[in-house]
Amino acid sequence: MSALKEAIQDYLALRRGLGFKLKKHSRFLNEFALFLEQAGEERITTERALQWATQPQHIQQAEWAARLSVVRGFARYWSATDPVTEIPPAGLLPYRPKRAKPYLYSEEQIHQLLEGAKNMPATHSLQPWTYHCLLGLLAVTGLRISEALNLQSTDIDWSEGVVTIRDSKFGKSRLVPLHASTIKILSDYGERRDHLFPKRKTPYFFCSRFDGRLDEGQIRRVFYVISRQIGIRGASASRGPRLHDFRHRFAVQTLLRWHRNGKDVRQRLPILSTYLGHGHVTDTYWYVTGTPELMAAVGQRLEKRWEEI
Repeated sequence: MSALKEAIQDYLALRRGLGFKLKKHSRFLNEFALFLEQAGEERITTERALQWATQPQHIQQAEWAARLSVVRGFARYWSATDPVTEIPPAGLLPYRPKRAKPYLYSEEQIHQLLEGAKNMPATHSLQPWTYHCLLGLLAVTGLRISEALNLQSTDIDWSEGVVTIRDSKFGKSRLVPLHASTIKILSDYGERRDHLFPKRKTPYFFCSRFDGRLDEGQIRRVFYVISRQIGIRGASASRGPRLHDFRHRFAVQTLLRWHRNGKDVRQRLPILSTYLGHGHVTDTYWYVTGTPELMAAVGQRLEKRWEEI
């Protein structure tokens, strides 16, 4: 193994030890190392990095920027060992994708989605209840879909009404308290699941008929079908409300409730940030500026405050 490839493995191990998932980094860096090797290069240069990053002509410019960003991070690390390494400057490929506009489900739409899940055509009798319970959990907790799918039966403290979310984004774990009604629905689902699959071996709370973790891609496809059936997504639309919008709705509804009740939102924001598992509180601040309804609530509160002065 070349020194560069060994350095890539050390770099990935170091960053993963700090809690980073690095889903694409390994593939990108190994492909870049192979590209340099085939070009007869022994060091990283800005020219070669840019050439490799923009090599796939069929992908979006945002992906080019992401590829170059991965190489830049490694080059910064490798330059401490190999001083002739060039670090591609930031902004060389400045394109950034637009952040998706959150879709805020109404209460009626949430009920329609849950009923649609319960009445969906199924390959086995537990499937409708699985989707009904899963979508409901996302709606009332704001969990990421990956966190809900990774939930294990032992992660639920039934007596305390608390769920432990383990090794989530940024390698963090956190406790998420649940309402008694949510605990009751999860408990009923667990009993139904164990009755239908008494010999199951998977530790995951939501299981497939093959006794394994649910497939995230399949979850999304089923969600799109139900969304079209109830009319919140066009019959042939490739874009529309997403599973992640349950999380947006939870955050926005919480902030709106605080504003309308006269609570000190700035003081409480770190609590919401911790509950959602955000890496930085600034990630939670985005909901204020990214949601017109919240901006309106903030404006109304400011006007009221000026009137009282």
